[in-house]
Amino acid sequence: MKGASGFCWLVLTLHTPGVLSLSTHVAVIYPQDPVLRMGSNLTASCWVHPDLGIHASSLFWTLNGQQLPSSLYRVLSPTNLSVTLASLSASKQKSGDNLVCHNHKGHILAGSCLYVGMPPEKPVNLTCWSRNTKDLTCSWAPGGKGETNISTQYTLKYKLRWYGKEKECEDYTHTQPYSCSITRDLHLFTPYEIWVEASNQLGRATSDVITLDILDVVTTDPPSGVTVSRVGQLEDQLSVRWEAPPALKDFLFQAKYQIRYRLEDSQDWKVMDDVGNQTSCRLAGLRPGTVYFVQVRCNPVGIYGSRKAGIWSEWSHPTAASTPHSERLMSGSCDSKSSGDSNSTLRRELKQFFGWVRKHAYGCSSMSMKLYDQWRVLMQKSHKARNQVLQGDKS
Repeated sequence: MKGASGFCWLVLTLHTPGVLSLSTHVAVIYPQDPVLRMGSNLTASCWVHPDLGIHASSLFWTLNGQQLPSSLYRVLSPTNLSVTLASLSASKQKSGDNLVCHNHKGHILAGSCLYVGMPPEKPVNLTCWSRNTKDLTCSWAPGGKGETNISTQYTLKYKLRWYGKEKECEDYTHTQPYSCSITRDLHLFTPYEIWVEASNQLGRATSDVITLDILDVVTTDPPSGVTVSRVGQLEDQLSVRWEAPPALKDFLFQAKYQIRYRLEDSQDWKVMDDVGNQTSCRLAGLRPGTVYFVQVRCNPVGIYGSRKAGIWSEWSHPTAASTPHSERLMSGSCDSKSSGDSNSTLRRELKQFFGWVRKHAYGCSSMSMKLYDQWRVLMQKSHKARNQVLQGDKS
């Protein structure tokens, strides 16, 4: 990946017939287009052709369009004016800073580009992943502060670990600045050595070498067809279903999934790690009458016999659903004072049981969900029976 290269001022030529030939320079600046470390000093000279009849003392310099103070100048000869720049700061643009020599009328005689920066530091955070085992994409970050201020080239290199020939990645992405994809001639069941080399005109640096098997860094598209629905009238539950990533249906793998969900008015996600390889799950212990956003992601496990888990996919697009409103809250009814006294012990025991079941129903365990459903049925029957008794007492 090469940094942007910009336009540099060319040495101008005189176009007046009879004075100089077209190939003769009006003026030249030396050094031409130097590359310097930040903090360096530079003395540049503007040499004017004697036939122009221009004395060096009438010249002046500009840097990026700003005239430089005459205190920085020195007349070396009638045709040579120098300027000294101390402790140069980084170039303001990748195309270089324009140092220009002018005559007394302001016309440009010659120009030079100054490239002021630093050599690259060792690239870091080299990470690779394979989308469905059909490619290998790697990304990295520049070392240090990440900016050399001059054009720097990053090259991703790789080879088969024991007998491979060194190769260079060619497909650099434009959307992600430090990334490259290898899309052909990939070998499975064989480890690769991969590294990044950074270079510019001031130096070069090489990242650490990572070793990986493509099967160990497989990721997938997010699960598709995610749906979230109510579980009857259970006001604190939602059912989540999804489909395995389509691209991996033909591969020998087991997937494991994660679910995360949040309240509509919150940015805090709760993650469920115990979903396993099933493609459905029930969320329990939710707030009644509340909108939830739910997402699912996938990790391929044991693909083609690999012992390592793959890389988590991106999360699926959020899917929203709301839990039913609580009937008890909606009815606005409550037990009579006498019945409340007689059933206080039972209520306390049910409350303790409710807390235990809610704790153990958090997740996708079919056993805990069965217990929770049984408890809900008992509570609904008990609630209905109490309402009938209360109505009989009132009549």
